[in-house]
Amino acid sequence: MASPLDVKLDRALGDRTASAFAKGLGLHTVGDLLSHYPRRYARRGELSALSELPRDENVTIVAEVLEVHNRPMRAKRGSILEVRISDGKGILSLTFFNQAWRANELRPGVRGIFAGKVGDYKGSAQLAHPDYELFPDDGEDPDPAKAEAWALLPIPIYPATSTVASWQIQKAVGVVLDTLGPLDDPVPDAVRHSRSLMPFARALELIHRPLVDADWGAARKALRFQEAFVLQAALLQQRARLREVAATARESGPLLEGFDAALPFTLTGDQRAVGEQIAVDLAEPVPMNRLVQGEVGSGKTLVALRAMLAVAQSGGQSALLAPTEVLAHQHLRSIVRTLGPDLAARLRPTLLTGQLPVAERRKALLAAVSGSAQIVVGTHALLGDKVEFFDLGLVVVDEQHRFGVEQREALRLKGRQPPHVLVLTATPIPRTVAMTVFGDLDISSIAELPAGRSPIQSFVVPLAEKPGWVARVWERVAEELAKGHQAFVVVPAIDRTVTEGELLDAAPAAPMAPPTANVTDVLASLRSNSVLAGRRIEALHGRLPGEEKDRLMREFAAGSIDVLVATTVIEVGVDVPNASTMVVLDAERFGVSQLHQLRGRVGRGGVPGLALFVTTAEELTLARERVEAVASTLDGFELANKDLELRQEGDVLGSTQSGGRSSLRLVRVAKDGELIAEAREVAAGILADDPDLAAHPALRAALDRRLDAESEAFLAKN
Repeated sequence: MASPLDVKLDRALGDRTASAFAKGLGLHTVGDLLSHYPRRYARRGELSALSELPRDENVTIVAEVLEVHNRPMRAKRGSILEVRISDGKGILSLTFFNQAWRANELRPGVRGIFAGKVGDYKGSAQLAHPDYELFPDDGEDPDPAKAEAWALLPIPIYPATSTVASWQIQKAVGVVLDTLGPLDDPVPDAVRHSRSLMPFARALELIHRPLVDADWGAARKALRFQEAFVLQAALLQQRARLREVAATARESGPLLEGFDAALPFTLTGDQRAVGEQIAVDLAEPVPMNRLVQGEVGSGKTLVALRAMLAVAQSGGQSALLAPTEVLAHQHLRSIVRTLGPDLAARLRPTLLTGQLPVAERRKALLAAVSGSAQIVVGTHALLGDKVEFFDLGLVVVDEQHRFGVEQREALRLKGRQPPHVLVLTATPIPRTVAMTVFGDLDISSIAELPAGRSPIQSFVVPLAEKPGWVARVWERVAEELAKGHQAFVVVPAIDRTVTEGELLDAAPAAPMAPPTANVTDVLASLRSNSVLAGRRIEALHGRLPGEEKDRLMREFAAGSIDVLVATTVIEVGVDVPNASTMVVLDAERFGVSQLHQLRGRVGRGGVPGLALFVTTAEELTLARERVEAVASTLDGFELANKDLELRQEGDVLGSTQSGGRSSLRLVRVAKDGELIAEAREVAAGILADDPDLAAHPALRAALDRRLDAESEAFLAKN
């Protein structure tokens, strides 16, 4: 039997209202509308006398309508309805724009309660678009207790748009609640009773129409748990489905043993532990779906390469998907160097990018489809229709947040059987985010850094208070160059009009701010700076041809370029051991994770690292706090949690990695970690006893509703 929540809004509210709600708010069903929860609650306030109205405050008045007048606006089309009311001691004007129909209700002699914020118009007090409730026209005086109760009733304030106002949403919700049929509760009775949670239907009623504040508080508690519980059940169910598909088991052997024996260093404890987890996964006849998160420079790529060798042992191929051409080239060089000449000749690591010359591209395509290349490294070009593999056994996705789900899925489907999937990220993920966004993946962490990594000193250069310090920045760069070292200078834009387009969590520029630091201006400025005279300073950004970018990075790595002015194209994976200094200009325009990634480009060899975060953000602002947080610690896991606190729920679950799974309404990963963990434990217990949810039809229906066709397709692609 269909749930009342699945009823389309055009049936419940009529075509016109439903169309407005669909266009303005993306709401299509009764369930969509009822889960569009109030963002806060207002109160009309204690009853006030018209003779003592404070300006700019919310007031509530019992009064009588004296006169009503509707007139056209002078400057534009539309009308203004002006209503004068009195409580016998004073007179107040009410103003309504383009709502002439209210004259049918607000007739002279009608009495009621009026509430709103007191404004000023030509020296007189007025209420614009006030809320009101009229008394019955039975000649009796209104009940003072009823008027007081109405004044203190919590008023739901909804997320609204310019086309759909909060009061319209409130009215529509009331219509739907008044006609709503019986609702089954997705949370089992035993679970609900053990946590003292009210039933689903009651929670919906009280979150939208509370009589006292305690009502909506209790309703939110029940609905928050339900939201976390249904989400975790969906992720756990998907995790189980992924393990139902057959994959080719890949056992480690002499290839990996010989590689490990030839390594000139010892693997860290974390690298060994994660490597063992991956080896166990690969040996299973079900697809591995593992996320490896690790600090900048912790050796995730080496862990991935060891997995590729395990796959190559049985003749399988591995594809490494990198987010940029620069990083793809670097991965290939690093893999060839790490494998050594004999293994590299046997496995034939091959590059495939969109910028390859036609002849080289043809060779790369042939090497992939014939199986002669057992390791193929590439960018989005790997996803093309013409790219085929002989036996794709492992897909490695580097910096997963740079790729959309569709892109990852396109590569996964190139295997004859589902390949094993290993996702790498250098952005440590707080546990609650991992449970919420990647709850269907196994997660490994590498926190231990390899021996030999040099310490990095980080400093904020606060130009808002110390504008003269910018000169010292370039003096410090010159001092490092004099020691034979090199420097990165990172800016958020290519020129004054074009940004790199990668600042997913950047702060907006302040109004009338100076031009954003950009490659064009900074390159010219540094080349003319006397303290850097005689130094070779070059620029690297996303608009350069692939060959040019690769040439510049090779020259920088070889030491022939002293200072590289770049955008975030160098954020991930670029490895130049001799680079000691990272200067980030307009650092407030980067997110916490970006700043941490950028800092990780220095201190990679035996050279101590120096990171200078140059910012014009004022003290005590959120933008400045982000920059200072990064400068205060090198611990990426600590920073990830700090970032979560600073951003709160706003954009933690970015659209690239969210889709159907993270459309959270009441749950907040920043503060609901305990709730999420508890909900996951409960959901795991239920699914362990009843994988098909035969005994829990309401939960099964809630999962079907949450995971509509589009969302389910999303979940299947992770």
